[in-house]
Amino acid sequence: MSLPALLTQHIARRPQRIALLQHIAEQGSITRAAKAAGISYKAAWDAIDELNNLASQPLVERSTGGRGGGGARLSAEGGRVLRLYQRLQNLQAQLLEAAEESTDLDLLGRLMLRTSARNQLQGEVSGLRREGRHDRVSLALGGGLEIDALITHDSTARLELTLGIHVVALLKAGWVQLLASDDEVEAGSNCLTATIEQVLADTQGPSEVRLSLANGQTLCAFAEADWLAQQQLLAGEPVRVQFHPSSVLLGVPA
Repeated sequence: MSLPALLTQHIARRPQRIALLQHIAEQGSITRAAKAAGISYKAAWDAIDELNNLASQPLVERSTGGRGGGGARLSAEGGRVLRLYQRLQNLQAQLLEAAEESTDLDLLGRLMLRTSARNQLQGEVSGLRREGRHDRVSLALGGGLEIDALITHDSTARLELTLGIHVVALLKAGWVQLLASDDEVEAGSNCLTATIEQVLADTQGPSEVRLSLANGQTLCAFAEADWLAQQQLLAGEPVRVQFHPSSVLLGVPA
C-alpha cells in the first residue's frame, strides 16, 4: 500500500522529522531521540503526533521500559517510511540537477506552504451536500469517527472535492473545546470522544491537553488548569470535545 500523497509531500520537505524517526529507531526513547535531534521533548511529540495523523497507520508506538524514559519504537510502517525517505533523497538529487534556474526551487517552496494549525486530521470525503451559501463536507476519519466541515461552494470547486477523495482537516487547538461530563453539545457542532494523553501545564496561560482518538489520531486543545482540576481530568481519563464545522479547514495535495 502506497503512502498518502500528503504524508509523502510532508516528509519530503521536513527531513528533520524523518531524522527524528531514525533517532527513535536507534535510541528506543523519545527523550534520547529528542536530544540527539537537538529539539525539546515537547517538539518531538508534536512532530510524532503530526506524522502519525498524516499516515494511514501510526509510525511511532509507545513502549514500556524504554532507555532514558519516554519509551517508544517505530512501527512496521515507520520503518517503511524511513526506507521510502532514502528513495526520496535520491529523487531530490535528481530534481536539483534538473532545475533550470535557481529560482525554480524557491517557487516550489512557496507552493508547498506549512500551516500553523496544530491539529491535522487525515480523512476521506464521505458526504457532500449544499446548505445555503455553504457546502457541508462529511469526513470519515477511520475507526468509525466522522466530522463535518462547512466551506463555500467556491472552495469545494477549487479543491475539486468528490466522494472518496483524501483530505486533511486543519483545526487550530484554540477551536477545540473540552466538555464537562454534564455539558451539552452545541447544536450543529462536531463532537468526539477522546482520551487524555498528556496535560502540559503553563504558568502563564491555559494548559495544553494532548488527546488520543480511538482511531489512533491525536488532537491538541487548551483548557484552564483550575477547570481541569475541578473536572478531575487527568492523563488516561476520557473526555468529549466539540468544535464547529466552520472551524474546520480542508486541504488536498497540490
